[in-house]
Amino acid sequence: MKSNRVRKLTGTAMLSAVAYILMFLEFPIPFLIPPFIKMDFSELPALTAGFAYGPLSGVAVCLVKNLLHLMNTQTGGVGELANFLLGASFVMTAALVYRKIHTKRGALIGSALGTVIMGIISLFSNYYIVYPIYTGFMPMEAIIGAYQLIVPSVDNLWQCLLIFNLPFTVFKGLCSALITMLVYKPLRSILK
Repeated sequence: MKSNRVRKLTGTAMLSAVAYILMFLEFPIPFLIPPFIKMDFSELPALTAGFAYGPLSGVAVCLVKNLLHLMNTQTGGVGELANFLLGASFVMTAALVYRKIHTKRGALIGSALGTVIMGIISLFSNYYIVYPIYTGFMPMEAIIGAYQLIVPSVDNLWQCLLIFNLPFTVFKGLCSALITMLVYKPLRSILK
C-alpha cells in the first residue's frame, strides 16, 4: 500500500513537470481569437493523472503547473488562475466519470462532459473573475477592442465570451481529450 502511494505521488509529480513544460509551448490562433488567448496542451498530463490516479491527482497537476508557471507569468497571475479553474473543472469531471465507468467509453463520456463543463465555467469565470481582474491592467474597452479586430460587431464582454472564448475552450478540451485517448493506454501500464 505504501509503494502504491509513492508511485501515485511520483507519477503525479512527473506529470506536473510535463504539464509545466507544455505550458511554454503555447501558441495563438491568428484571425480566430485575440492573441492574448493562447492554445496549449498542458491539460494532457493532468487528464492522464486523473485517469490513472484519480480526480485529485489530476487537479493537483493543474495546481502545480500553474503555481510553477507563476515564476514566469506575463499576466500577473490572472492567466494562471483562469488556466487552473478551467483545467481543474475539465479534469475533475472527466476523472470522476471515468472512476464510475472504468472503460474507454467512460473516459470518452467523462472527457466530453468535462469539456462541456469547462466551457460553461469559462463563461462565468471569465465574466465575473478573470476579466474584472484584467481590467486592473487593461481597460475593458481595450479588451473588447481586441475582439473587435476580428469581429467588429461585438460590443460587450458576453458577446466576446460566447463568440470566441466558449468555442475556443471547447475546442481545446476536445483536442486534449482526443490526444489523451491516443496516449493513455500505452502509458497506463507505466503509470500504474
